[in-house]
Amino acid sequence: MEDGKPVWAPHPTEGFQLGTIVDIGADSLTIEPLKQKGKTFLAPVNQVFPAEDDPNKHVEDNCSLMYLNEATLLNNVRVRYSKDKIYTYVANILIAVNPYVEIPKLYAPETIKQYQGRSLGTLPPHVYAIADKAYRDMKVLKMSQSIIVSGESGAGKTENTKFVLRYLTTSYGTGQDIDERIVEANPLLEAFGNAKTVRNNNSSRFGKFVEIHFNEKNAVVGGFVSHYLLEKSRITRQGQEERNYHIFYRLCAGAPEDIRQTFYLSSPDTYRYLNRGCTRYFATKETDKQILQNRKSPEHVKAGPLKDPLLDDQGDYNRMSVAMKKIGLDDTEKLDLFRVVAGVLHLGNVDFEEAGSTSGGCTIRSQSGQTLEHCAELLGLEEEDLRVSLTTRVMNTSAGGAKGTIKVPLKVEQANNARDALAKTVYSRLFDHVVTRVNQCFPFESSAHFIGVLDIAGFEYFEHNSFEQFCINYCNEKLQQFFNERILKEEQELYDKEGLGVNEVHYVDNQDCIDLVEAKLVGILDILDEENRLPQPSDQHFTEMVHSKHKDHFRLTVPRKSKLAVHRNVRDDEGFIVRHFAGAVCYETTKFVEKNNDALHMSLECLVSESRDRFVRELFENSNNTKDSKQKAGKLSFISVGNKFKTQLNILLDKLRSTGSSFIRCVKPNLKMVSHQFEGGQILSQLQCSGMVSVLDLMQGGFPSRAPFHELYNMYKQYMPAKLTRLDPRLFCKALFKALGLNEKDYKFGLTKVFFRPGKFSEFDQIMKSDPDHLAELVQCVNKWLICSRWKKVQWCALSVIKLKNKILYRASACIQMQKTVRMWLCRRKHKPRIDGLVKVRNLKTRMAKFNEVVAGLKEGQQEMLKQIQELDASITALMIKIKSTVMTRIEIDHEHQALVTRSQQLLSAMQKAKQEEEERERLRRIQEEMERERKRREEEEQRRKQEEEDRRLKAEMEVKRKQEEEERKKREEEERRLQAEMEVQLEAEREEEAARQAVLEQERRDRELAMRIAQSEAELIPEDTPDAALRSVPGQQKLKSLTMGPQVQANKAAADAKKYELSKWKYAELRDAINTSCDIELLAACREEFHRRLKVYHAWKSKNKKRNADSEQRAPKSVTDYAQQNAAPPIPARQHEIAMNRQQRYFRIPFIRPGEEYKDLQAKKKGWWYAHFDGPWIARQMELHPDKHPILLVAGKDDMEMCELSLEETGLTRKRGAEILARQFEEIWERCGGMQYLRSAIESRQARPTYATAMLQSMLK
Repeated sequence: MEDGKPVWAPHPTEGFQLGTIVDIGADSLTIEPLKQKGKTFLAPVNQVFPAEDDPNKHVEDNCSLMYLNEATLLNNVRVRYSKDKIYTYVANILIAVNPYVEIPKLYAPETIKQYQGRSLGTLPPHVYAIADKAYRDMKVLKMSQSIIVSGESGAGKTENTKFVLRYLTTSYGTGQDIDERIVEANPLLEAFGNAKTVRNNNSSRFGKFVEIHFNEKNAVVGGFVSHYLLEKSRITRQGQEERNYHIFYRLCAGAPEDIRQTFYLSSPDTYRYLNRGCTRYFATKETDKQILQNRKSPEHVKAGPLKDPLLDDQGDYNRMSVAMKKIGLDDTEKLDLFRVVAGVLHLGNVDFEEAGSTSGGCTIRSQSGQTLEHCAELLGLEEEDLRVSLTTRVMNTSAGGAKGTIKVPLKVEQANNARDALAKTVYSRLFDHVVTRVNQCFPFESSAHFIGVLDIAGFEYFEHNSFEQFCINYCNEKLQQFFNERILKEEQELYDKEGLGVNEVHYVDNQDCIDLVEAKLVGILDILDEENRLPQPSDQHFTEMVHSKHKDHFRLTVPRKSKLAVHRNVRDDEGFIVRHFAGAVCYETTKFVEKNNDALHMSLECLVSESRDRFVRELFENSNNTKDSKQKAGKLSFISVGNKFKTQLNILLDKLRSTGSSFIRCVKPNLKMVSHQFEGGQILSQLQCSGMVSVLDLMQGGFPSRAPFHELYNMYKQYMPAKLTRLDPRLFCKALFKALGLNEKDYKFGLTKVFFRPGKFSEFDQIMKSDPDHLAELVQCVNKWLICSRWKKVQWCALSVIKLKNKILYRASACIQMQKTVRMWLCRRKHKPRIDGLVKVRNLKTRMAKFNEVVAGLKEGQQEMLKQIQELDASITALMIKIKSTVMTRIEIDHEHQALVTRSQQLLSAMQKAKQEEEERERLRRIQEEMERERKRREEEEQRRKQEEEDRRLKAEMEVKRKQEEEERKKREEEERRLQAEMEVQLEAEREEEAARQAVLEQERRDRELAMRIAQSEAELIPEDTPDAALRSVPGQQKLKSLTMGPQVQANKAAADAKKYELSKWKYAELRDAINTSCDIELLAACREEFHRRLKVYHAWKSKNKKRNADSEQRAPKSVTDYAQQNAAPPIPARQHEIAMNRQQRYFRIPFIRPGEEYKDLQAKKKGWWYAHFDGPWIARQMELHPDKHPILLVAGKDDMEMCELSLEETGLTRKRGAEILARQFEEIWERCGGMQYLRSAIESRQARPTYATAMLQSMLK
């Protein structure tokens, strides 16, 4: 198959593997892996892709590959990753693979200089290239830009964001202190907002949108940071292998001894908010020795420090302190930040116990007294006030009409929740303050434009997912929709508007999933808010409401339908599954209600807002309203976290839509976070979820780079001579491209813009902005183009002058001719009598030659006549000499001439008489011969007339038969239309059901892939069971009665009932052998039908995966294939088909133009003919005749892959008037083109399939 060319076939762990097609199955291809010869496996047709000729070849832009598909994309990323080339383009989108190791000089200062002002594609792919493109787009288009950095946790989003910021401030900063502050703000934000998770050692637990603002001169003037959804639950609890925010560990590991004593700091294992997770520090061998032993936890001492090339808690504390100083924070403010962080740690160590009284309240344990004192001191609170606020809450009373307040004691669990809520709120306000101070460190008065870099948590899925993951994944749904709109939808709309004629690309629309989350009243977020407003909200009631309001929603289901065993243990009222664009995620709703409320009891908030410490007081003063506090004292006000995040997200997306956008898709190469390990399966899933495959489909015929004509004109007119700049912008661009000799396939002119193929605009821009020597060559090239156009005009002028010169020479020669003619006339008039006499005698002399010819034809008396002629000839010659030598009068000349004429007439009469006698005898002989020829001609004419009558009779019979078939077909179609009208509603419902089923199957595939990535082993996966199988069958179809079925359905059912043989598992070669050897008519017919059906599947796969810009293969005329696509022939059971056809031999001829010549030969001068011989329903011989080409001969068996795979009914040839020809006409052309020898060689080599033609040839040879 495919001449043994390699293809990419799916592989469970590597994504794809190389193999070759060895067989065509019913709906699959049999693949033999190249690395495992002899072993084969089945792969679905739509998951097999052609491979490049050299699988180890790599390109910087995936759009430069010959085949654009997900397999070649994955292989290109794999090969580049193995060579430490972590960046790859897909058109203008950058794929960045996290190397987990430092690559030398990849981000060096000299590298930054290389990318300044360079177009995308002129240098190897890099995050710097995307940053510079955003800057140049902002500068040229006068429009703000956004760079969306997306990917999973641990894919390298934060690092790439830092490199973008560093590049912009280094390259286009003013060289002032503000540039350094923007870069140094990142370490501070990471300290307070990043933490170690199971998937990433430096995971950003908040989202941020960093804006770099530029003035009118396009220089950096300031910046602004917006942050989203800090993960507050991490402050009080972490997973076993995870840590709290970095700042806690850096303070414990790196703080000087005086700060440590002032804030009463100890090792991480002594704090409740740290010791339930990982308590080890990040450190190198050197810094681990510098950390004092009393600051290390037992876990750290036993297992050693955590290793990461970018993290070091002690060193990062020092770097953070330096960064604080650089961005303008003095020592006092730094200590204020550290004091509040330490206060949160001590607050977590406050323990409660049941009170011995009958009130049912609780008290603080005596062991926590010291901790309470430290916490109150650090937060500037009175110890007793803090004790009371943590163990009681104040309620309003109105008993007896008198208003007042009473203190209600809290239970231990309620006190623990109040303590944790206070810790979360204090740390959250502290983080808000840090962001505010960061923004104050690089202020700006005015800004012309900005470049924003979005770094937000990627799609998250764990074994246990809570409210934070729900919000993050909701955000990613919105960002994926923005990506689809910006890259796919808007791109295709632009192509249509500009008239480029690019094929439409389909993509999954996730609007229904977004509506499930954010729709008013029935959205999950609004349902959660309503639950929070209830007097006694509960997570169980919220979950039940979600399931009841979205009972039949495709995107939402119950946990027991998860692919993971661990999720099946979750009750229906404890969670729900959402089918996201990337796969299904199970959310456990425990603490959803609590986490959605961002408010404290007013008594606690008032306590902190009245702190003695000015810094702590300022953290709360903006949110504390005195009037409201009086009204709501003792009540838990409600501030929705989900709706606040939704509002922020919508504002962010509005901002993104108002800017130009660039995309960086970060990819995580493996789950172990180690270098040089490429897990193809999970990387492929990331690429599919990020929309890269849809982009490849679009880019296959797309133009990712474009520029308006006037902008190109303004951009490059300074490089061009004045003669060229006088043109209007559109003509200027055309002249410029013509002068540069650009390939017309690399660009396309729209109505207002010029569009470039991937990577071609960079080549053009590189030519235009190259160094002065190359620029001089370019100007010289343009001048050469202008000179050439003018030289053509000069050539036309020179040709006109040459024509004038030739006309003058012609007239001079005509004058000479006139003079010569006049002189001749004068001379002739003088010698007229002698000339006339000489002419008469010469004419007589001429006649003597005819006498000789007549004499030569005589059979009798030839010698005597010849002698008389010679004497007459001598007399004539003597008279001519006499006229020339003597002056004779006209009378003398006429007298002698008359005597010679009389002699010649007498001689002629004698000769004629003799000739007539001979001719009479000859005439009689010819008459006899003519009569014989006439007799033979009449016999041949009679034979030809009989043959023509026979041909007319056969053609009349064929026409009558065609009309009968047409009448039968019309009756059948009328019956079909009548039945189809009855079935239309039902069939439409079936089609909708099938579309929904396909969508469910696709979502199930994604869900299972995602579950495999979460699961530690295959054993944790739930095997495919009956629910999934039930999706694959439509029981409703079995209940339809035959009388209400449409003809198509009836035929399918009849075929299924009559099918005696199960051929779906037969190999392609087995089918071919059965056709060649079987004597069972039913089996033979069934094998033929299955054989040709697989051929159709295979040719459809080849057509879909053809090479870029390659002409499609055509095995039959376009009119035949178009008819087959538009009119699906109702299938007839194989046995009935054979009987109906009775192995009739039918022959056809229709016009044919090969692909590629259709538009070159508009007048159809190169039209060829397509001949086909059908043996029963299937083609047996095929022939193509084209002018200036050798005939193309094909026979069944040997040339199956090149022949028409359609059945006679599917081709519609029987409906084409005049298409059917006689067998004799086909055989004459077949034999004349060498078909007999070709068929004979195929029979001898055992490649020809047994047909009527092979049987006839074999009998003839015998």
